[in-house]
Amino acid sequence: MRILAFLTFCFLLSYVQGQQILTERQRSEVIDEILEERFNSLLPRLMDEAGLDMWVLISREYNEDPVLRTMLPATWLNARRRTILLFYRDTARDTIEKLAVARYDIGKQIRSAWDKEKEPDQWRRLVTLIEERNPKAIGLNYSEDHNVADGLVKTDYEEFMEYLPTRFRSRIVSAEQLAVRWIETRTEREMVLYNQLVDITHDIIAEAFSEKVITAGITTTTEVEWWMRQKVTDLGLETWFHPTVDVQRTSEELVSHLYSFSGRPGDMVIRPGDLLHCDFGITYLRLNTDCQELAYVLKPSESKAPDFLINGLKDGNAVQDYLTKNMKAGRTGNEILASALNEARAVGLKPAIYTHPLGSYGHSAGTTIGMWDAQNGVMKDDGENYPLNFNTVYAIELNTTIYIPEWKRDIRIMLEEAGFFSENGFRYVNGRQTELLLIPRIKPNQQR
Repeated sequence: MRILAFLTFCFLLSYVQGQQILTERQRSEVIDEILEERFNSLLPRLMDEAGLDMWVLISREYNEDPVLRTMLPATWLNARRRTILLFYRDTARDTIEKLAVARYDIGKQIRSAWDKEKEPDQWRRLVTLIEERNPKAIGLNYSEDHNVADGLVKTDYEEFMEYLPTRFRSRIVSAEQLAVRWIETRTEREMVLYNQLVDITHDIIAEAFSEKVITAGITTTTEVEWWMRQKVTDLGLETWFHPTVDVQRTSEELVSHLYSFSGRPGDMVIRPGDLLHCDFGITYLRLNTDCQELAYVLKPSESKAPDFLINGLKDGNAVQDYLTKNMKAGRTGNEILASALNEARAVGLKPAIYTHPLGSYGHSAGTTIGMWDAQNGVMKDDGENYPLNFNTVYAIELNTTIYIPEWKRDIRIMLEEAGFFSENGFRYVNGRQTELLLIPRIKPNQQR
């Protein structure tokens, strides 16, 4: 009976509100299938767009290039020794070679092209492969503007250049555009999965912000944070940052935006009348979510949130709308930011927008639309001139400050939702919050 009960528990644990969470083996199959599609269908197009016919990635074990990490098969958790990948695009033949200058095949997609017994020197073998293909441009991952595209370390670069024949050195270029496009571009199948990831994220937040977890007057914000973290672990998932839960209430002053990240008092007891805010994201199937939602703790006499908070959430949704309608292909993040802020301010809103790319990493590569401490636009090292591209995902992260006469203070309506931008325009991956979560939930026909 105990074994049966345990198996039943494990079975139930694999579901979150109807979303099945795959076993490790199932996940590995999905990850490798997606990689195959990305290598064979997406990568050739991206190389053509970037004007590169060869892309070389070099990493050593436990010091992996962020791009190379996304190319490893599911059974490879790290590079091995020095791992060198070489992609060669032949547009005339419409082919792409995927080679590893390594002792092993790297999964089913990247075959080993180095026999150490025939050529003991790994760098010489790499140079031979380059000479045989005679590429016009060799892309390496170095970049001033995008950290994810700057994965080639100094020692590997210097060693490679020492071996590379002089005639090829002028063909070395930054693979920045290709690296960022690889990281930011999502396939159709990935977007199907992304909907499930965000759904799981929403479900965990909904449970955390409910009477199942929170008892007003007893439960603390820290306890809710750790409940969320434990829930993710129990489901066999991961978080890419520690969840945060904070409170706004009548007796507290509005503090710096940094309050949400550091300096918050620990173990604040949650009370009736509190406006709760969380920042939470998960990692699953090599994709990441990032979500901020709001909840209101009902007072004993209340059956709904106060109108001033309901209207505040509407103001937050309005700022979202001003941002997303300004997301147009080819615009830089700074251009989108300026237009959205100006339009929102023109109608009396007090917005702050700090939207970032989302996908292979939580703070991913792509179009950065503001930072919380850079409302006049981001600078060069944050990709100020990088344009918005199709088939990309963003954490639509922002807030608006509103004055609450009843509380005699300002509060911030802080929101964050995953959004997808494609040829068909912008859409939320799995909807957005338009109503406050209530603690406790009001049951049908229930009066308080």
